[in-house]
Amino acid sequence: MSRFVVALLALCLLVGPVTPVVAQDSNATATDEPTPELGACVGTMTEPANGVTVVSVQGARFRPEVKKTTARLVAFGPRGNVRWVHEPEDVVWSYDVDPLPNGDLFLTATIRENGQGKTKFVRFDPEDQSSVWSMTVDYHDTHDADLLGDHRIAVAEMRDADPANGTNDDGLLVLNRTSGEVEWEWRFDEHYPPGAGGNYSDDWTHVNDIDPVRGGDAFLASPRNLDQVILVNRSTGEIESRLGRDDRRRVLYEQHNPQYLESDAGRQTMLVADSENDRIVEYELREGANATAGTAGSNGAWRRTWTLGSAESFDWPRDADRLADGNTLVGDSRHNRVLEVTPEGEVVWEVYAPWLVYDVARVPNGNEDGGPTIADQDVTGDYDLTGDAAFDLDRQEACAETLDEAAGRGLFASSDAVGRVAERAGSLPVAVGIAVVLLVTGLVAYRFRDRVR
Repeated sequence: MSRFVVALLALCLLVGPVTPVVAQDSNATATDEPTPELGACVGTMTEPANGVTVVSVQGARFRPEVKKTTARLVAFGPRGNVRWVHEPEDVVWSYDVDPLPNGDLFLTATIRENGQGKTKFVRFDPEDQSSVWSMTVDYHDTHDADLLGDHRIAVAEMRDADPANGTNDDGLLVLNRTSGEVEWEWRFDEHYPPGAGGNYSDDWTHVNDIDPVRGGDAFLASPRNLDQVILVNRSTGEIESRLGRDDRRRVLYEQHNPQYLESDAGRQTMLVADSENDRIVEYELREGANATAGTAGSNGAWRRTWTLGSAESFDWPRDADRLADGNTLVGDSRHNRVLEVTPEGEVVWEVYAPWLVYDVARVPNGNEDGGPTIADQDVTGDYDLTGDAAFDLDRQEACAETLDEAAGRGLFASSDAVGRVAERAGSLPVAVGIAVVLLVTGLVAYRFRDRVR
C-alpha cells in the first residue's frame, strides 16, 4: 500500500491537481475554493490561520543572480491554499498592503510614467479583483501610506531630494485625495541634521513606514537610514518617543514596519522587524524613562523584552505584526516566505511567495491594532526559530512557477481547469484518469493526516 501511495504522490507532483484558479482576465473573480495545488508553496502547517493572509511581493530576486521579477499580491487561505494572485501590469514595485474594515485593501506601489518613478495608491476590492479607485502622485518611491477615512492619505515621503537646490523634503504628510492638497506636513530637516542617516542629496532618511496610533493623534514612523523608530505628535509636531539612534546598530539597524503596542499597564512597546540584524525584536519603555533618548540596554530608556531569530533563521525580515492570539506574523523577505510564530519561536504556519516579500496582512482581523505584548504574555527572552520548513532554492522555484500559473499566464480560465491538465498530459482521457487518481490520493492523505495529528 505504501508504494502505491508514494507512486500517486509522485504523479501529483508531476502533473498538479485539477482545481480552479483565479485567471488574470476581466472575468476573473476571487474564490473560496482551494486554487491551484499549493503543495509547492506550503511549508510548516500545524494549524490553520484565523483568516486570509495577503502578501505584498516586491518583485526582485537575489539568487542565483540579482534580477527584477514580477511585483504581485498573493492571498493565502487558512491552510495555505492560494485564493488569488494579483499582478497589475503598471506596478514596478509592490509595497504596503492594509486591510480596510469593509474587506477592501489599500495598496501602495511604485509605477513608471515616461521613465519617472511615481507612487500609486489603490483601493482594491479582492472579491472581484478590481480597483475601487486609484490615485497617482509624483512622489518618487513611497513605501507606505495609510488611508484616513476615505479622502485622506497619510504618506511616508522618501527620496525627495533636490541636489540642485541643496534641499531634501523627506517627511510625513497627510494628503487630501479629493483636492490633491497637502493638509498636514512634518519635515525631517527640521529635526535632524543633514549629516545624519544616508546621502542627503539622494536617499536621506528612507522613511519606510507611517502608522496612525493613539486614535490618530500621533504617527509612528520608521526612518530606516536613521536606525530608529519615532512617535510624532500631530498637534505639536514634537517627537514624543524615539527607539534607537543613528548608527547605534545594536538597538536597531535599518528596520522596517514597526508596530506600536501598549502593555496592560499602559507602557509603550515597539515590535520591530530589525532587518539588517536579521531578527524580530520587541522593546518596552522603562517606567519614568526619557522616551526620546532612544537608548536601550541595562541603563537605557528601553528594555528589550523579546528577540526572535538570527541570521541563521531570517534573511532581511521586513514585517512583524502581533496577532490577537499573541503569535507574530513575520515577512522574511529574502527567504521569500511568511511565518506565523508563537512567542517561544515555534513556527505554526508557513507559506512561500517568491520573489522578495515586503508586507504581510492577516484579513479580516487586520494587524494595525496588534495583540498582547510579550511582557503581558510572560514570555520575555531570546528565542530561536524552530519548526520551519526552510525551502531550498529548487522548492522556491517550484512555488514561483505555481504562483505564475495562478496569475493566469499560460492557463485557461478556472472553468477549463480539466482542459489545462489535458493539454499537459496530451489527451482528455489521461487528464480524467489523473483527476481520479488525485481524488484517491487526497482521501488517503486525509486519513493519514488524521492518524498522525
